[in-house]
Amino acid sequence: MITGELRNQIDKLWTEFWTGGITNPLTVIEQISFLMFARLLDITETRNEKKAERTKKPFKKLFDEKKQDRRWSHFKNMPAQEMLVHVRDKVFPEFKKIAEAGVPYGQYMKDAQLLIQKPNLLVSAVNMVDDLPLTEGDSKGDLYEYLLSKLTTAGINGQFRTPRHIIRKMVEITDPKIGEVVGDPACGTGGFLVGIMEHLLEKNTSTQGIIESDDGKKTFTGDMLKDADRKHIRNRMFHGFDFDGTMLRIAVMNLLLHGIDAPEIHYQDTMSNNFTERFPKMSEDFFDVILANPPFKGSLDFDDVHPDLLRKVKTKKTELLFVVLILKMMKIGGRSATIVPDGVLFGSSNAHLALREMLVDDNQLEAVISLPSGVFKPYAGVSTGILVFTKGGKTKDVFYYDVQADGFSLDDKRTKIDNDDLPDLINRWQKRNPKKDTDRTGKAFFVPADEIRKNKYDLSINRYKEIVYEEDEYDPPKEILARMKDLEMEIMADMDELEGMLG
Repeated sequence: MITGELRNQIDKLWTEFWTGGITNPLTVIEQISFLMFARLLDITETRNEKKAERTKKPFKKLFDEKKQDRRWSHFKNMPAQEMLVHVRDKVFPEFKKIAEAGVPYGQYMKDAQLLIQKPNLLVSAVNMVDDLPLTEGDSKGDLYEYLLSKLTTAGINGQFRTPRHIIRKMVEITDPKIGEVVGDPACGTGGFLVGIMEHLLEKNTSTQGIIESDDGKKTFTGDMLKDADRKHIRNRMFHGFDFDGTMLRIAVMNLLLHGIDAPEIHYQDTMSNNFTERFPKMSEDFFDVILANPPFKGSLDFDDVHPDLLRKVKTKKTELLFVVLILKMMKIGGRSATIVPDGVLFGSSNAHLALREMLVDDNQLEAVISLPSGVFKPYAGVSTGILVFTKGGKTKDVFYYDVQADGFSLDDKRTKIDNDDLPDLINRWQKRNPKKDTDRTGKAFFVPADEIRKNKYDLSINRYKEIVYEEDEYDPPKEILARMKDLEMEIMADMDELEGMLG
């Protein structure tokens, strides 16, 4: 858990970046990530040196004898102007050579460029990164999440940072397990993958393995995980794709700081023609679980989209194509929770209809969860829902839940409030029963698939929810008129009195 002091330091540095002319939050986080990477390299090198000294066994150095000045411990105390030139001209270019040497994560940092122009700003950033607890288990992930929480602008193509409390509920609903393979075809900052990692740790921690801090925050150590489980988590379980280089670097750093040492994170447009060529195994029938909040802004050219997707749903809309892609990437029985704009649920185009038919008739559409329209503020006020589905089989009944409050105000400030439907959502989902959950005036209820088919596969909750109107009682019109006349007479009397006082 980051302390108030550390939080204040980050806030102060954030302000310094703004006053230093770097105002894009993504750029600020990227620059801080580069500096964190520089420090992590030095931490790794120091650890290897101590191990070699103890075991008397040689190791492959990241920095040879002539490049010791590239190490964090060497340049962090340089005078401001000297540090700026040194980091810009020697340290950052070294990342490329380190990437070529095969260092994990190096490939994502090889194009690093120092955009900090002011020497004093660099000194402040280096001092802050030097104070960060990058070697302390859970807290390093928390601090990076705090940095990410400052993202208030969307990335390219309408990428929104998914609120972490929404991610947690999507993870709980799909319940990924050790041994499964999980992915996100548009991973952004890696939030879903981090959420799954946290879920696994919580599910595999004994009572004795829970560490509780003074403020009540619990840290789950995952002490019940076996060595084979940890190996699977580190090397095979997590997969993410994105074609925004900045997002990719941030995702990698986010996963690294949350203890996922070697995830499969790739620079790739999963919609494009070359996805199946570059990743033939992962592009089809591969994943057990996919969680996603794919970008749903703009449209694509047909020539850029893989024909397999267009054969299913001929459209240029990314929000439709991503659902088709996710179905393609999952193995039979694979399950997904995917955020979509409301239009996917009721749009009338042939493509919209074809997608919904595919979900209901060729797969198991498990749930439609309606989210309030302010969930993605301050990025956007778009109305969205979560589709929960399993690949293969056939839909029988669909669980609906109307989330009206998510524990935060629905304005741009997103202030914490008491009203929160999400715990009830999980409770109702875990106890769901099509025979009992039939009251359509409540927040949770089932709708038979046949009824959905009769309504042209309309999946919007408003189609099926019954609204109960409460009758308001008013006084008879004659009584209201009488009171209005009395009031008018009082006003006129007051005006006569005022006129008399004026002579």
